[in-house]
Amino acid sequence: MKKMKMGFTLVEIMIVVAIIAILAAVAIPNFIKYRRSSQATACVSNLKQIQAAKEQSLMAGKGLTESDLYGTAGYIKVTPTCPAGGAYTIGDSTTDPSCNYSDTDASDTSTWHSLNRGSTSTGG
Repeated sequence: MKKMKMGFTLVEIMIVVAIIAILAAVAIPNFIKYRRSSQATACVSNLKQIQAAKEQSLMAGKGLTESDLYGTAGYIKVTPTCPAGGAYTIGDSTTDPSCNYSDTDASDTSTWHSLNRGSTSTGG
């Protein structure tokens, strides 16, 4: 009596690889979309923290320089950075802080790196 070797055939392995490729083709674009969306959300959160620090600094009668807002003597201990690689501009007392990240999709507002407010909260 001959013993048969048990294992997977080449066709079975190719089917498994094809299924994995199809799943990857569906999952990777969604992963990229969600990563961009989460980076934009984190950026907007940082912009809101900067805006709050600006308002606190103005109420305390201090200036709006980075040394007034960031550091151990400021209102934010660590200087925030955009997770997508943009840079923040503090602005003056009448403008909101902004991010210069420009690789955003104009049709998808979830990837915008701005506060998107109709008016500033520093107004009267």
